[in-house]
Amino acid sequence: MEPSFTQINSSLINSMKKLVLVLFIGIVGTSFGQIQNTWTKKLDFAGLKRDRAVAFSIGDYGYFGTGIDTAEVVHNDLWKYDASLDAWSQVASMPGSVRRNAVAFTIGDKGYVGTGINTVTATEAGATKLSDLWEYDPAMNSWTAKAPFPAYGGIGVYFTTAFTVGVNAYLVGGKMDPNYYSNQTWEYNSILDTWTQKVNFPAGVRYQLSSFALNGKGYAGLGTDQDLYRKDWWEYKPVTNQWVQKTDLPASERANATTFTIGSRGFVCMGTNGGVLGDLWEYNEATNSWNVRASYGGSARKGAVAMVINNMAYVGTGKGISGKKASMHEYNPYYTLGVGEMDNAISIYPNPAKDVVHVNSSAPVDELVLSNMYGQVVLTEKYSKTLNVSELSAGVYYLTGWSNGRTIGSQKFIIQ
Repeated sequence: MEPSFTQINSSLINSMKKLVLVLFIGIVGTSFGQIQNTWTKKLDFAGLKRDRAVAFSIGDYGYFGTGIDTAEVVHNDLWKYDASLDAWSQVASMPGSVRRNAVAFTIGDKGYVGTGINTVTATEAGATKLSDLWEYDPAMNSWTAKAPFPAYGGIGVYFTTAFTVGVNAYLVGGKMDPNYYSNQTWEYNSILDTWTQKVNFPAGVRYQLSSFALNGKGYAGLGTDQDLYRKDWWEYKPVTNQWVQKTDLPASERANATTFTIGSRGFVCMGTNGGVLGDLWEYNEATNSWNVRASYGGSARKGAVAMVINNMAYVGTGKGISGKKASMHEYNPYYTLGVGEMDNAISIYPNPAKDVVHVNSSAPVDELVLSNMYGQVVLTEKYSKTLNVSELSAGVYYLTGWSNGRTIGSQKFIIQ
């Protein structure tokens, strides 16, 4: 009996689907290989081992400065990192005081460094909390004094955190004395060079917080009030001047962690919960969820810095079990390399997964096709927001959504 046209057509479509999947995975494997979600060792910081420093990025370069070295000397230097050459060069030092636990941020083509404290310990003679703010112009390799941070009568603050939204920077929390902490939020307008107090951080006084910005909103949390380490996470909306609690970090409480933003995701890396940590967590604001990513490429530490250059994060220095560090590692997230989100209607979580994968789609989907890293289709189901993967072996997989015979998105994930 000869096959019907419908059978032939169905068989042809299935064959085409498998061919597209094989080609897609082959391209991904060839182009991106083992560099997806991985850390790569880079040249150590040229200023040698350093803790409690700051960093920011402008264009194709990162900038690193201040902090404490192994001789317990506090600095006000600044170094430029060229990621294309993996090379460091020293540039103009800050004209203000030496400092540690300052803040740094980027607005437009300028970098900003300010606040902090000028001694290794807050109780030693000559300890001064700092309130000054300085703008760095990389084109001129020069610094300009800006309006000082006015909180608490301008007495200065350290261990605060900062994120930027548009032309504004926001400073949250911090420490003024060994037992005097802040819950205030302040906005710095870089156009007007003015400060405005905003609604307080709602979770109470806090220092050694973490923060980053995504899509016109700020996110802050974690940190400590000296009695307890925290894992809570909050979203700040500048338009409405409102804080909203989000999903807690699903890992150990921590302070003095390192944060950065790549694309539409924010990252929290390492920190301290009494010891030192080495994990990396990715926050997805679209799903208000966290995914664990590849642990830091070097040793666990706190007080490290991060610079993001061309969708790669450069993270390093800080202090670990054996003391201060100079090592730097580059983090390469897979989705910025082509298996992306910009034109991808499919999103999945958790990732890695064990038993169940939750699937979201911003476009109509008829069918989900799951393939392994070799292009072999292992599961085909009608679209559902929950996919049972408990019977599959541990490994790397690709989930593709189909609608009317074409793909509408693919995501790579790991089954543990």
